[in-house]
Amino acid sequence: MDPVLLFFIGVAGFVLFRLFSVLGTRTGHEARHEIEPGSQRRANGEHAAALDRADEDEDSEPVRAVSTNARVLREADAEFDESEYLNGARMAYEMVVEAFAAGDLKSIRSFLGDSVYDAFKTAVSSRDEAGQSADVKFVGIEHAGIIDAAVDDEWMTAVTEFTSNQVRVTRDKDGEVVDGDPNRIELVRDRWTFARKRTSRDPNWMLIATGAA
Repeated sequence: MDPVLLFFIGVAGFVLFRLFSVLGTRTGHEARHEIEPGSQRRANGEHAAALDRADEDEDSEPVRAVSTNARVLREADAEFDESEYLNGARMAYEMVVEAFAAGDLKSIRSFLGDSVYDAFKTAVSSRDEAGQSADVKFVGIEHAGIIDAAVDDEWMTAVTEFTSNQVRVTRDKDGEVVDGDPNRIELVRDRWTFARKRTSRDPNWMLIATGAA
């Protein structure tokens, strides 16, 4: 999975609520009580109000808490969900790394800021000119977390750190390994910065900076 998005890519969860009532079994020996018309109307009104309150409770999902580092994002966007963001960031991270290794920048262009795209394009061109190829296999992402965030009048940015296990190998034109080890899993730490316009209806975030943690 890969960037972005980010983005943000996002990922949405659905909660199914089931409302049911348990009714007692009638034995045929219950006492009968006459209810005055006014009392019945009041009872019906109270019952309807109770159902309305229950519906409101079902419709309003509790707002998930955010970490201290992500608090500024929640303040700028009341609907910001840190858990969803990180799920999307994980997918974006894996997708971008694999696409870069394959030299397939076209598939991820819409998720990359101009400076990141230009840097990736230069690196891929240099690799091709040297007759080299890269191969990356993800074993798993151990951790992803927002370590810093900022908001201005136009943009929201989130610095996200990833810790992952990868098998990374670079080969020459003859297929010989020039870097990495196909039999070794490496622990890789990266720190990427994603951004999204505050006024955008697009939930995806854009990768605007990359670096090692």
